[in-house]
Amino acid sequence: MSVKSRSVQGMEHVATKPSKASSNITEMVSKFAKVCKLRSIGVFSNEYPNHQHYHSNPKSVGWSAGEDGSDATEETECDGVRIHPQPAAVPGKSNVCGDKDVSEMLDIVSALKFAYVQLQEAHVPYDAEKIVAADEMVVSRLEALCNIKREYKEKQFKKAKLVASHLECVKAEIEVNERLLEKLKSQNRERDAEIVSLQQKLHDLDLGNKILLEKIKQNSLERKNARVLDVAMFEESFRNALKSIHDFAKPVISLMKAAGWDLDMAASAIENGVVYMKRSHKKYAFDAYIARRMFHGISLSSYNVDDVMRFDDPNDYLISNRSSGFANFCGKKYLFVVHPIMEMSFFGNLDQRMLVLSGMHPRTPFYQLFARMAKWVWILQGIATSIDPKAEMFTVNRGSKFSNAYMESVEEGQEGETAKGGLSNCKVEFMVMPGFKLGEKVVKSHNYELEC
Repeated sequence: MSVKSRSVQGMEHVATKPSKASSNITEMVSKFAKVCKLRSIGVFSNEYPNHQHYHSNPKSVGWSAGEDGSDATEETECDGVRIHPQPAAVPGKSNVCGDKDVSEMLDIVSALKFAYVQLQEAHVPYDAEKIVAADEMVVSRLEALCNIKREYKEKQFKKAKLVASHLECVKAEIEVNERLLEKLKSQNRERDAEIVSLQQKLHDLDLGNKILLEKIKQNSLERKNARVLDVAMFEESFRNALKSIHDFAKPVISLMKAAGWDLDMAASAIENGVVYMKRSHKKYAFDAYIARRMFHGISLSSYNVDDVMRFDDPNDYLISNRSSGFANFCGKKYLFVVHPIMEMSFFGNLDQRMLVLSGMHPRTPFYQLFARMAKWVWILQGIATSIDPKAEMFTVNRGSKFSNAYMESVEEGQEGETAKGGLSNCKVEFMVMPGFKLGEKVVKSHNYELEC
């Protein structure tokens, strides 16, 4: 059989033999041929005299080495786009597919190049069997590449799925942390608000402590300046009250004289049937009248008298403290002591009374004397039970036997001879000032009695 007939038969054999590669694989071969524009060793054998090298070492085909035998890779073109072949993997550096996969892929590509070269060589001279064998080798290598590609995609899919799952876990964890963060922020805001509230309370407490400290200092200073409440102070206040009553009685007597009053008749109206050793002693009847009115209806009760005692002129205190206990006491006692007939006869009007009735306190000399007297009576009433809670006030009735233990004469040297048991034969005509008993201490009452 001639060469021509054998070629025809070979061609028929090639044409009739079923191909293992699909149209996709044929298309890949076409593209691969375009990418790898290598010089055909079979056609241009004179340029590669040692072409058997490719048969003996398919891996040496690799990425076409330069003519000078160097390891530099050759740039190729694909549809006008420059392709830079990937250099060999550097040991020690990670790769997307892993060193083993890359090495396997490079081996397959080298084998594919070798198969493609054999496919070219099989055409000159034309050898149908070699063409079929080279074609099968190319198809197998392409299928191997497809498997590597499919495995790579599966790995990437699994990796992407794993990453997505990891991202979902991270996202869920982030959401949990964000909710926790919001909760912590809310708690932090509450803590901040609580801190601000506590700081305000602390500021208020500091301010209150400063105010209390000032009050303590003031009270301490007041205690230092305050008089000691004892029997000696009470006795001093008692003498001041007795003197202030006598001082107020003097202008009353003078005003009676000026108004044309009959003093003898007035004295008899106060204390009827009293025989005076001297006519001038009738003044004690007026003292007794005023004292009786001032101490009438009072009950001993403890209260603070320091505010009143700090004022030399009680009118200053009355004007600045019109609703105080002393102001009420002073107003009531004035209306009770000074009869409207007396006031009309003394001043020709009732102006002072009207002012007192309206809650005011006139600054007249007459009312100033009255307020001074009321001050000491008010002090006696307030400090008695402060010194002794069981303090008592006692009075002496007319006709009582004079006792040095409880009584004192308004006239010095008129006490009389003391009899056995502290009693004398003199009898009391009338009481001028009541007495007080503070525990074992007796502040004697002042009385007027006849000489025995």
